[in-house]
Amino acid sequence: MKIATEAAQIGLQRDTRTGAVTVPIYQTATFRHPGLGQSTGYDYSRSGNPTRQALEEGLAALEGGCRGFAYASGMAAITSLMFLFKQGDHLIVTEDLYGGSYRLFEKLFQQFGLSFSYVDTSDVELVRQAVRPNTRALFVESLTNPLLKVADVEQLAALCKEREMLCIVDNTFLTPYLLRCLDLGADITVYSGSKYLAGHNDTVCGLVAVKDPVLAEQVYFHQNGAGAVLGPQDSWLTVRGIKTLTIRLDRQQENALAIAQWLSLHPQVAKVHYPGLPDHPGHELMKSRGKGFGAMIAFEVTEPHLVNTLLMKTRLISFAESLGGVESLITFPAVQTHADIEPETLKRLGINHLLLRLSVGIEDKDDLVADLAQAFAGGEPK
Repeated sequence: MKIATEAAQIGLQRDTRTGAVTVPIYQTATFRHPGLGQSTGYDYSRSGNPTRQALEEGLAALEGGCRGFAYASGMAAITSLMFLFKQGDHLIVTEDLYGGSYRLFEKLFQQFGLSFSYVDTSDVELVRQAVRPNTRALFVESLTNPLLKVADVEQLAALCKEREMLCIVDNTFLTPYLLRCLDLGADITVYSGSKYLAGHNDTVCGLVAVKDPVLAEQVYFHQNGAGAVLGPQDSWLTVRGIKTLTIRLDRQQENALAIAQWLSLHPQVAKVHYPGLPDHPGHELMKSRGKGFGAMIAFEVTEPHLVNTLLMKTRLISFAESLGGVESLITFPAVQTHADIEPETLKRLGINHLLLRLSVGIEDKDDLVADLAQAFAGGEPK
């Protein structure tokens, strides 16, 4: 089936007793056993819950994986994956990644003996040069946050296989609708499901899909052991959101391209980062590997005062963290999402105090462009 059909059908056959079209919310901590030594397949909701299982199985189907896993947040999902490694192991990581991931690696897991090298993962040769004898994995963002560099997941996965490393891809910005990383050779995909997959800025969750059954058993052991699982209510909200993933992203991408083109011609914009623009360095790679360019835009304004102007004077576009929902949001990465990265590193990467990140929603594109235009012109504050 096409992914739009797979998405719309998630959870449909879960309740055979009543025929409920939407998967029920099994709001229970524990399950009654039919007899001594017998189980219905569910014992305790940390170990498995029917609502969460519907989400996990649905994600695995969308990804082409053998198994999916749902967590209390995207950071909980990444944390659980780090339990696959032991003291002395080394990981190669995308250099301009989400600041929360950087904080997790540097401030938490480094103290337990893991080490991390940060590399421009849009350059496969640089990744190859960073491999050490104790390198156990590559953690790569398929489309980086916030500079929107494009990783060649297929080549990187081949390199990982050659060097016997795990290939873990954070595919949050693209989703399996636009890029199926497991099909390209990745071992694991991870998502902040709060973003495009849930899609409505109303729940926090993390999701993981795994290709290999043996590896999936290890991931499940850590999910169950550490216990940062997604509750049934949030699992249901995420299932509901995924059902409309494809039509939301179609609209969001259409809007994003129109806005990126408009921004690229604006005299107060110095640079636009959007892979859908033909002059973006990753444009052709995205065309060949994926089914779209996503709906995230980063752009640099020409003067520092324009940052505050745009953040405070847009009327439709909300000044807020997060991304991927139906509402458009604007963020200042250097002091919000990437504040935990050292200033000198931010400067080297180009995450400067002129850079804004725009998550494009499903509103009418003409209204969004008009909102940006009036904000640039110094329109009335909200």
